[in-house]
Amino acid sequence: FRSRGRSYRELPLRLFEFGSVYRYEKSGVVHGLTRVRGMTQDDSHSYVTPEQAPEEIKHLLNFVLSLLRDFGLDDFYLELSTRDPDSSKFIGSDEQWEQATAVLEKVAVESGLELVPDPGGAAYYGPKISVQARDAIGRTWQMSTIQYDFNQPAGFELEYQAADGTRQQPVMIHSAKFGSLERFFGVLVEHYAGAFPVWLSPVQVTAIPVA
Repeated sequence: FRSRGRSYRELPLRLFEFGSVYRYEKSGVVHGLTRVRGMTQDDSHSYVTPEQAPEEIKHLLNFVLSLLRDFGLDDFYLELSTRDPDSSKFIGSDEQWEQATAVLEKVAVESGLELVPDPGGAAYYGPKISVQARDAIGRTWQMSTIQYDFNQPAGFELEYQAADGTRQQPVMIHSAKFGSLERFFGVLVEHYAGAFPVWLSPVQVTAIPVA
């Protein structure tokens, strides 16, 4: 974002990458593809004006829900992770957190899906919505996440030129469409019990000649 000057006309600015990330998991909790130490994350960042944030979050939520439905996952609810007011790990003012949480909550409610609160579950820099999907036997898996971040743009001193000529700070919306590719594949294996639909199966047809 800071590689050159930015104008409000460029926003929303959407950037994406497949990133390899690592997490030290204790050996007892590593489990198949659903909990691994090295994973590939489909990491997206939307840079928007504060006024654009609600519409961008709505766009991202509709996109990830349609994506999950394409893969046969159509039973889900939303979880809203917010700040723990008694914890010191969170940065930013109470007013910023209230504004960010209100934007996420409004979009989530308008989606018509069940919304479950997750107090204290937010990242240190901002609240998030996560899509919780149920598989074929009713188990719940966290899939896509959308996070409202007002802190890191300030930390990186990100600015754009507004329509009135002033320098303004953008809001950054983090989103992971699948969560991680490994976990997503693991959930699909569980959901289909290994019997993938034809379009997704590694082997579509097996021909057995009978003579």
